[in-house]
Amino acid sequence: MTAKDELQFERRHGAAIRPVVDALARLRIDVFQDFPYLYDGDLSYERAYLQTYVEAPDSLAFMVRDAGEVVGATTALPLADEEPAFRQPVADAGFDVNRVFYFGESLLLGDYRGGGLGHRFFDEREAWARSLGRFDYCLFCAVDRPPDHPLRPADYRPLDSFWQGRGYRPQPALRARYRWQDIGQAQETEKTLTFWVRPLA
Repeated sequence: MTAKDELQFERRHGAAIRPVVDALARLRIDVFQDFPYLYDGDLSYERAYLQTYVEAPDSLAFMVRDAGEVVGATTALPLADEEPAFRQPVADAGFDVNRVFYFGESLLLGDYRGGGLGHRFFDEREAWARSLGRFDYCLFCAVDRPPDHPLRPADYRPLDSFWQGRGYRPQPALRARYRWQDIGQAQETEKTLTFWVRPLA
């Protein structure tokens, strides 16, 4: 692993994300194949998914590079610009979606974890949301998997305590539903994802 002070950091917004879509797509496929997402990724699908960030002028993609290669990234955008699967449950719960900033993914290849980049990702997204000056809450969602899932690694450690340390709290009644194909499955199945919310102030 490259020393932390030798990594390169890059911020992009809106249409400026377009040139790095493929790099982000490949990173999503690599990282999300692990538990708990178990995502059997597809590059063409990923390109279409990331188009949402390209088209949202106030989106953020913060990337970590090592010798020019993207080894980590995090994304965020106004919830009003997200697709209905994530936007509508929040609206139904009584939030003004125009006052909510949505955190997409935090992605790091295994060799780069444990060095504080997870905190950097939250710092970058929260700072960008504050700079826009019109948001009251930040939130993200995480997939729900049963503790006895057959593909859960013996050494798996949930990130709940990390998220709580950042001031986020789970909202058990606030869930999204989304479909993707798990590794080893023949077709897509619907998953539930629980939202975690923090006031931005």
